[in-house]
Amino acid sequence: MTKTVSLIGAGSRGRYTYSPYAKQHPDEMKITAVAELRPDVLADYGEEYGIPEERRFPSAEEFFRQDKMSDFAFICTQDGQHKKHAIMALEKGYDLLLEKPMAISLEDCRAITEKANQTGRAVVVCHVLRYTPFYAKIKEVLESGRIGSVVDLHQCENVGYWHYAHSYIRGNWRKESESSPMILAKCCHDLDILYWLAGKKCRAVSSFGSLKYFNEKSAPEGAGKRCLDGSCRIKGECPFDAEKIYIGSPVTGVRVNQSWPVNVLSLDLTEDGIRRALEEGPYGRCVFACDNDVVDHQIVNMDFEDGVTASLTMCGFTSQVNREIKVMCTGGELTADMVSGKIHVTPFGKETETIVINDEYDALNGHGGGDHMLVEEMMHTDMDKLSSMSTNINDSLHSHLMAFAAEMSRKQGGKPVSISSLY
Repeated sequence: MTKTVSLIGAGSRGRYTYSPYAKQHPDEMKITAVAELRPDVLADYGEEYGIPEERRFPSAEEFFRQDKMSDFAFICTQDGQHKKHAIMALEKGYDLLLEKPMAISLEDCRAITEKANQTGRAVVVCHVLRYTPFYAKIKEVLESGRIGSVVDLHQCENVGYWHYAHSYIRGNWRKESESSPMILAKCCHDLDILYWLAGKKCRAVSSFGSLKYFNEKSAPEGAGKRCLDGSCRIKGECPFDAEKIYIGSPVTGVRVNQSWPVNVLSLDLTEDGIRRALEEGPYGRCVFACDNDVVDHQIVNMDFEDGVTASLTMCGFTSQVNREIKVMCTGGELTADMVSGKIHVTPFGKETETIVINDEYDALNGHGGGDHMLVEEMMHTDMDKLSSMSTNINDSLHSHLMAFAAEMSRKQGGKPVSISSLY
């Protein structure tokens, strides 16, 4: 049976990550309504997915004034709007796909969870790493017991210098007051995967980190205010030059790439269109002359039940966009990285086995296939069993609390924070 979806927020994630499933599997998913603030995007998206004019709404508020229009509401608005829109959707009787983070405050996350439980509606949170073949295989190995029980885990979130510049200096997640702390916006994925792989509840965390480099005082001599206005004298040697990232790069530039990150800048995905966006918009600013305030590096230490420990390193100063993990167990160890797709399993005293994950899914654009497979599982799960999916809201609340605790600790100079105190 085809399930129907209303998309709330046709931004990068809503439009380019979750919606394409409806084109790939029209017998499983159909988009029947959309709410979007930007008139040009609303019209363009409506045409792309064949949505009638009367089902295209200029705001989420206008959409939720109507009778229920679909099985699901996909909440893909900005982080600070999640709580308001999720509550409205639940009150209307929708089951939800809720983009991470659930909300930007502890109180708002609690409020959504309470409303979901009151209404009996399912809320599937987009902790998509659990659905990747990569992490699913790691979970399978750990649960098999072949290298004993988990003792310690270390996850490294290599944000990538250009990705950090795109999203957290020039982009929508650059300011805590407008989005959320970096550890929540970027790393609630990582904290959730550590919680899932540990198989235990987290008891306490401590954290350190800061905005060390991307500020005005670190600007090299000769740096300008914008990359394309002729004022920068170091443009040729600067790795953060917007023209290099969005136009000339053989990986991310518009000459070879029509998807993320360039599709965030403009609907006009020609070189002239992207150049104009860089000349006029926020993505053409010098990385040392923006209004960003989120950290550029952070570490988190975690104490789980039964003496299991874990650590997370998040850093914007890396060449690759990649996640790496090492799990140390009573009978062996496991190391893996998402770019290669290789998982190395070494039982003590035995040869290392290398498992290569199928590279069908692009690790950069689709979280290693997790985005697609989350939607696939939603479409394949009976409506009355959605709350049993892996990333149900009650389970996801715990890893969000870990993120809030980490930020509280960081702002208190690394003082440990108990997770139970946040419930």
